[in-house]
Amino acid sequence: MPSKIGVVGLGYVGLTLTAALAEKGFTVYGADVSPAILDSLSRGRPHIFEPGIDDIFANRIGKDIFVSTELPSDVEVAVISVSTPVDDITRRPNLANLASAARGVAASCRPGTLVVVRSTVPVGTSRNVVLPELQAAWGDDVKLVMAPERTIQGQALRELVELPQVIGGLDAASLEAGVEFFAGLAQTIQTVSSLEAAELVKLTNNCHTDLIYSFGNEIALIAERHGLDPLEVIRATNVDYPRPDIAKPGYVGGGCLSKDPYILIDSAGDRPPFLVGKARELNEYLPIHVGETIVKMLKEARGRSLGARLAVLGWAYKGWPATDDMRGTPIATMMRVFSAAGVTVIGHDPLVSDDVIRQYGGEPVSLDKAFTDADAVLIINDHPDYRAIQIPDILGGAKPAFIYDSWRVLDESAVRAAGIRYAGLGYLPSVEAVSA
Repeated sequence: MPSKIGVVGLGYVGLTLTAALAEKGFTVYGADVSPAILDSLSRGRPHIFEPGIDDIFANRIGKDIFVSTELPSDVEVAVISVSTPVDDITRRPNLANLASAARGVAASCRPGTLVVVRSTVPVGTSRNVVLPELQAAWGDDVKLVMAPERTIQGQALRELVELPQVIGGLDAASLEAGVEFFAGLAQTIQTVSSLEAAELVKLTNNCHTDLIYSFGNEIALIAERHGLDPLEVIRATNVDYPRPDIAKPGYVGGGCLSKDPYILIDSAGDRPPFLVGKARELNEYLPIHVGETIVKMLKEARGRSLGARLAVLGWAYKGWPATDDMRGTPIATMMRVFSAAGVTVIGHDPLVSDDVIRQYGGEPVSLDKAFTDADAVLIINDHPDYRAIQIPDILGGAKPAFIYDSWRVLDESAVRAAGIRYAGLGYLPSVEAVSA
């Protein structure tokens, strides 16, 4: 069983893995190119919010967690967990970080060190990008596995242990070494026949999730056109029906779900997938649709949108499990719509900092002020703080004209009883319904 582990790339994937490995008794050496990240971690302060990792780093940094710009030569396993971003224009994955990390591992570690690709990559990348870098330095003395990260933010430390670790190896020796390593972390190991199969497992998981949510969003948009309540339709569709459930409508963001469909499309080569791109297109359209709907409702309420004040609650891409992650957040798209319409946006989030809200164009505001100092309120995510809102208690003398409750977390009858118009994804009761 190896005991000295290197992790290259201390973003979300590498950081949580480092913490989980240290908790299991490994000595972990983390490497990153960012001086700011290394400085923060060296003081025991993770730069990313994830329940549990603050205490682990505070207690273990300098003891069995060490961070630097490169790995020591005597690590027994080197995990590559660098980012593989998708280009904003071409939508093609950029694998420069991965190739650079592989070169770095080959230069700093000994031949025969087990190398684990943890980054999300197009099918064939471990063999065609990482392996050549290792062979150039080590010859044939290479052990290489692909073991995709599949955790959900907010529950990563638990899922790193409880979720099956899928492992595909370059050869039998690589796979055996990979299984031995991950057996020290996870309860269950699921081997697959190749590096490529493991790569496709991760893409399949995330793209399927994107597709499932897109169908719920499709139904919501159709329901809206007919003046129906999509949640009523979906509840009735699912109740005691022995077929796959329909997902509720909702925004689909985050670092993975907003990126991995493009990596899967890239993996398909010259025969583009039929569904994946369309599902992503629909999920990326939803924030635009909501933004335009909000502007339309502001014009109905005030006569014009110019100068209107909109309170936005929930700037992180999701509210539960709670996170401060802004990758793929719907507000980034919506702000372009609001800005073009002359809407002033004030914002609140339980975890996202005021500075980040300002960077996205909002003015931070307290939760109670959001309901008393705005023409309308838009709730974007389902953080528990928003679920706990009691409408009669939070309203002051001034109240918003409408509340757009994307996740339907508020008590609709209480909102309407207060004389406030209520709406949600695919759900637009008429103005007359306020007093009904």
